[in-house]
Amino acid sequence: MGRISGKTAIVTGGAMGMGAATVARFAAEGANVVIADVHAEAARALAEELGGNVVFLALDVADPAAWADVVKRTEKRFGGVDILVNNAGIADTGPFEEWSAARLQRVLDVNLFGVFHGIQAVTPVMKKAGGGAIVNVGSVGALQGFPMMSGYVASKWAVRGLTKTVALELGKHGIRLNAVHPGQIDTPMTSNVTFETDHVALGRMGQAAEIADIILFLAGDDARFVTGAEITGDGGQSAGQADYQGVPK
Repeated sequence: MGRISGKTAIVTGGAMGMGAATVARFAAEGANVVIADVHAEAARALAEELGGNVVFLALDVADPAAWADVVKRTEKRFGGVDILVNNAGIADTGPFEEWSAARLQRVLDVNLFGVFHGIQAVTPVMKKAGGGAIVNVGSVGALQGFPMMSGYVASKWAVRGLTKTVALELGKHGIRLNAVHPGQIDTPMTSNVTFETDHVALGRMGQAAEIADIILFLAGDDARFVTGAEITGDGGQSAGQADYQGVPK
């Protein structure tokens, strides 16, 4: 029997990258999985490949009405929602002085409000069931600053704070909220980006499946006493300067 057999999960941004790896991991562990994404073709292909109880439902995470529809349809299909993985996200780069309010809002609509709407949409269903698990995918950018990524970093710091705060409110209902902060992960989003790994303790980029394993832990009963917490999957990137050669005096 799988670690989350019989449970139902919604994974946003589940068509590609870390989302797709999470969908596959959850399906292998016996869960019913809803791939909630705007990339219909990729999502349908993944659902067909995995088969079983994996389905695609179109979702723009910035639209609260769309969230309500996806949760309602998930309940009708599988009877409830036990797990939510808020993975959908976008990145944008550029000098801070070139950012407009509209450009910032676009990033916040997906990276922050997408998480906010998702938590609100599943909370009544999870309360009714007596509990549930929500995993928010943040970023190593929620732990430190990155030049040229002010909007993205701001959105991820906000998700970090939202996770901890709502965990305090929903714990009495048996609903756990935790965050995972990936570092440099090999995904379609980073395919055109060249990363230096000298400052990563493990000396390499991470794989999407490695983040999916962390998400599985936080979503399952092995983490039943874990809430308001965060796990950093960055190979040691945020721990310090791995390539430092100085000798303390």
